[in-house]
Amino acid sequence: METRLLEYFVTVADELSVTRASERLFVAQSTVSAGLRSLEGELGVALFERTTKSVRLLAAGEVLLPLARALVDDAEELRRAATESGSGLRGRVRIGTFTGMQLLDLPGVLGRFRREHPLVDIQLVSSPVGSTGLADDLGHGRLDLAFLAVPAPPTLDAWPIATFDFVALVPEGHPLATRAAVSLADLAGEEWVDVLPGYGNRLQLDRALADRGLARHLAAELPDLPSVAPWVAAGFGVAVVPDVIEASGCARLPLTDPPPPWVVSLAVRRGAARRPLLAALAEALRAPA
Repeated sequence: METRLLEYFVTVADELSVTRASERLFVAQSTVSAGLRSLEGELGVALFERTTKSVRLLAAGEVLLPLARALVDDAEELRRAATESGSGLRGRVRIGTFTGMQLLDLPGVLGRFRREHPLVDIQLVSSPVGSTGLADDLGHGRLDLAFLAVPAPPTLDAWPIATFDFVALVPEGHPLATRAAVSLADLAGEEWVDVLPGYGNRLQLDRALADRGLARHLAAELPDLPSVAPWVAAGFGVAVVPDVIEASGCARLPLTDPPPPWVVSLAVRRGAARRPLLAALAEALRAPA
C-alpha cells in the first residue's frame, strides 16, 4: 500500500473537498480522485460519499482515518529523522499564535532558535476565530504547533505555559470604578466590549454568564484581546478579560465570581512531539515559563 494514497485519504478527510486537498498537496484533482479510487479498491471498502458538490466520510472511513493518519505521520517522521541525522534540525514549522499579544518573548525565543538551527524555516500564523480556529488548524495538519486558550481535544498533546485570572475593566469615571470588587451580575446591565466569538476567553466568559442566567449586550466585538481596553477607556462599555493586557484609562477590578482562570497551552498533534524538530522547538518555547 502506497503512503502517497494514504496521504490523499487523510488530506481529503481533513478538507472534505477534493479541490482543497489537491491544492494543499500540490497535485491535480484528477490524481487525487484516482488515488482515492485505487485505495478504496485495495481496501475493499468505500471511504467517502462523493458528489459534485460535497464529500462526506463514510463509516469505514471514520474507522480507518486514525490508522491512516498514524501511518502517514510515521512515514513522514522516518523521512525527517533520516534527513536530520546527517545535517541537524531542518524543515518547516508552522506555529499558530495570538494576534497583537505576546505572552512570552516570542521574537527573542524564535530568533535564538533560528540562529542555532539555520536550516529551520519558521512560519507564524494566526486565526480570525482565535483558539478555536488554531485548534482546528492544528488538528487538520495546517499547523505543526500552536498556542491555545481552549481545552485541547484528545487528538492533541498540550502543555500549560501560563495562567491568568479574569478581571473586570470599566472606564475610570464609571460609577463602579471605585468599588473594591464587582460581580458579573453588577456588570450584566452595562454595554460590553469583547473579542470575537471563538476566542478562548470569550468562550469561558459566555459560559460563565450562561451558568448564572445572565445576558448582556455587546457594543463592540474586536479582533484581538489588547484592543479591548482602549475601547473600554473611551467609554464604549465594560469588559471582563484575562489579567494580561495593558489597561490605561480603565479601572481594573477583581471579580467576586470570576470564570475559571484563563490557561494558555502549547499544543501539537498527538504524538508529534516525537519529531526532533518539534520537540526542540516546544522545549525552547516552554522554557521561558
